[in-house]
Amino acid sequence: MSTRSLGKLSRGKTHIMCRRCGRHTYHASHKICSYCGFGKSKRMRCYAWQTKTRSGKRKK
Repeated sequence: MSTRSLGKLSRGKTHIMCRRCGRHTYHASHKICSYCGFGKSKRMRCYAWQTKTRSGKRKK
């Protein structure tokens, strides 16, 4: 049961399967994959903050 307070609800799919990475992250209207960056860049999308860096105790 929807009411006016809920506003406009989603009527379709925003994300579909990506051709490059195979994940369900390709935005159908923006034409860009949020996971691998397909449609925006030829390179795979990756950032330094995505991976943990080893810090703390060093081996002797």
